[in-house]
Amino acid sequence: MVGREKELSIQFVPGNCQLVEEEVNIPTRRVLVTGATGLLGRAVYKEFQQNNWHAVGCGFRRARPKFEQVNLLDSEAVHHIIHDFQPHVVVHCAAERRPDVVESQPDAASQLNVAASGNLAKEAAAIGAFLIYISSDYVFDGTNPPYTEEDIPNPLNMYGKTKLEGEKAVLENNTGAAVLRIPVLYGEVEKLEESAVTVMFDKVQFSNKSANMDHWQQRFPTHVKDVASVCRQLAEKRMLDPSIKGTFHWSGNEQMTKYEMACAIADAFNLPSSHLRPITDSPVIGAQRPRNAQLDCSKLETLGIGQQTPFRVGIKESLWPFLIDKRWRQTVFH
Repeated sequence: MVGREKELSIQFVPGNCQLVEEEVNIPTRRVLVTGATGLLGRAVYKEFQQNNWHAVGCGFRRARPKFEQVNLLDSEAVHHIIHDFQPHVVVHCAAERRPDVVESQPDAASQLNVAASGNLAKEAAAIGAFLIYISSDYVFDGTNPPYTEEDIPNPLNMYGKTKLEGEKAVLENNTGAAVLRIPVLYGEVEKLEESAVTVMFDKVQFSNKSANMDHWQQRFPTHVKDVASVCRQLAEKRMLDPSIKGTFHWSGNEQMTKYEMACAIADAFNLPSSHLRPITDSPVIGAQRPRNAQLDCSKLETLGIGQQTPFRVGIKESLWPFLIDKRWRQTVFH
């Protein structure tokens, strides 16, 4: 599973500096990860890289220096990276995933979520690569959960509509592709605003000020490293079995409203939660959300694929760097 390549490295010894050519091991299985600078993309890239895959990530605004800079709306650039790198697997994480942004900029969102996805699927098909397209539980209206892969989608907002159209574009251009629908994500964020789950942490920590939290929409917070593991397991199974294709669901298994997540976060860090106020009314501002779009994951489980991190474990791991008193201690002692 490993090839060998020459790599140049600089060796320093006292009074001398020389350029040395060394043989390095390069895994022969290749994966291309789009949106590799984002919360999910970073986790997917890391998961493959740490499991004997040669991973290349691409991003746009934040790509350099770690990742390739590729504008997915530029079909020529997409053609070049696919044909130059010749990946066995492409995991397509790049998307406009903020429902309110999609609502206000539907054309731009559709370009990325639909047109670029269809083109990427076509380029992957041309070289026989297995494409995993990341989709969303928002393709469902949330009135009759749990949802299997066979249930009829009925998105309530533009984000859900663009993801559903993206699914269709991918499968039309690449019949061997996989669609992986997932719910709200959290994980090791670079800033709290990166996830709809972690963004609540400041409201939890500022206990001197009451905070209204949604207690209407039922969510299933899912750790990005679990989704990354599922993507890798799916890719490895596909390399042994070409019948692995079509639509799949993966999700955390703990049902929580944002209010309940906020309380669980407070509990994980031994913080008070009495200032958090549950709001049970349906939200009236922003894009319409499904009440409960719970995903049935039994299809992947039957294949022996899955990983679920308990929410309190995962959230503590993700948020401890943002603890206010910890930041204060670092300021004082470093």
